[in-house]
Amino acid sequence: MLGATVQVSAPCDGEVLALKDVKDPTFADQLVGPGVGIEPPDGMQLVVAPADGMLLKLDPHAFILLVDGAVGVLVHVGINTVQLKGEGFEVLAEQGSTVTAGTPIVEWDPAAITADGMERTVLVVLMDQAPDTTSSDVIGGYVRAGEPLFRTI
Repeated sequence: MLGATVQVSAPCDGEVLALKDVKDPTFADQLVGPGVGIEPPDGMQLVVAPADGMLLKLDPHAFILLVDGAVGVLVHVGINTVQLKGEGFEVLAEQGSTVTAGTPIVEWDPAAITADGMERTVLVVLMDQAPDTTSSDVIGGYVRAGEPLFRTI
């Protein structure tokens, strides 16, 4: 469990979904950790760092940001988008770099996600944390990148 409260900002624009409502059972059941999903609009979208931290892992479709040297925030850009092998994603940062909240990490167009079994939902989760240990005041609403998304409880 975390000692201090962690505040996570939206990595992109879109409508915020409760994690239980995303179309991937691994995420919906909080097996990776608690968090939310974001349904981004069509058009080129920047996905930015949701907090200050170090880019522990960076793939075109996902990244892990290590916050406070203690907790990993996973931002997974789309569901099953690993199958695209990086196509349609432009990586704008470097793995291992230290970034501040709002730093551009990936650019993509959610409208390009049309293959069967893929979804455009951006998942934002605190890795390896107990289920239901985050709180969001924006579920069901629309957020812009950089606005508060959730915090630990």
